Amino acid sequence: MSELKSTRRSILKAAGGFSAAMALGGAGVLASATPAGAVGDGSGLHIVDRNEDDHRMWYYRLQTAAVGWNPGVGVNILLPDDYHTSGRTYPVLYLFHGGGPDADFIQFDRAGIRQWTAGKPIIVVMPDGGHTGWYSNPVTSNVGPRNWETFHMSQLLPWVESNFRTFAEYDGRAVSGFSMGGFGALKYAAKYYGHFASVSSHSGPASMRRDFGLVTHWANTSSAALDLAGGTIYGAPLWNEARVTADNPVQNIERYRNKRVFLVAGTGAGSVDWFNQVQEGQVLAGQREFRSLLDGAGIGHESHERPGDHWIRGDMFVRDIDGIIARLRKA
Repeated sequence: MSELKSTRRSILKAAGGFSAAMALGGAGVLASATPAGAVGDGSGLHIVDRNEDDHRMWYYRLQTAAVGWNPGVGVNILLPDDYHTSGRTYPVLYLFHGGGPDADFIQFDRAGIRQWTAGKPIIVVMPDGGHTGWYSNPVTSNVGPRNWETFHMSQLLPWVESNFRTFAEYDGRAVSGFSMGGFGALKYAAKYYGHFASVSSHSGPASMRRDFGLVTHWANTSSAALDLAGGTIYGAPLWNEARVTADNPVQNIERYRNKRVFLVAGTGAGSVDWFNQVQEGQVLAGQREFRSLLDGAGIGHESHERPGDHWIRGDMFVRDIDGIIARLRKA
């Protein structure tokens, strides 16, 4: 949806519309679900690189048949300050980056996730999702497998739970993201209803069919340009309608019942970048539609409209993380 500029460069930056603004790479994760266990392969994932030097941020690069990237896909895992000494089990947040040519699993490290979570009892998992992977298995790909949904939900989640001391249950998991990642969070929370007790979308689109399907067209256009060499997420010129419906938050309202729902969107007028304004305007309209449907169904949510356009708002992430910790099972 968002940032289609007239050049490939803008498309790339635009993808940041469901992209990202920041990230710094990292260190890695802590040792396993058992205090003495080392983090290892499993669930279709093979570790080809790692850095566990940092006390909190552990980094892994994983090979998987689901995503044909070489040398593999990255994931940062941010541990609580006392993870190595407490012996406790922790709730976990899966945090998804936005889209764009430079967007990757490091985005939130650059944005400040270490500071946002300092002293807080939660594990944060930040995986790659493709430059414009849209947290989906594409209908077509001309570059080999790019099945990000399979990687996240069928491989990464059980791999994390087998290697780290997390609660492997509904009340132990939350999902959140920025832009394209906010869409991915809303999609996964509904589609995999029993997996996440809390879902948050920071400037993420929530309505795929409004305005003649602008978000769906943008997912197809951006993925074809950056990730799939002309392939598409939802099919073109005709969409896979069943898949669009299954992924569209506003068409799956009942699947947000009994969850904590947290939404943030900008109200515009904060940038001279016309594409930035347009993409956040679309996000805002879609989130308002989504909120109206939640209200009509009697489903609670916490929603914020903030001045400015399409960017990461650190104070809103801090508020969100505190709310997630309050909702999930305690460490």
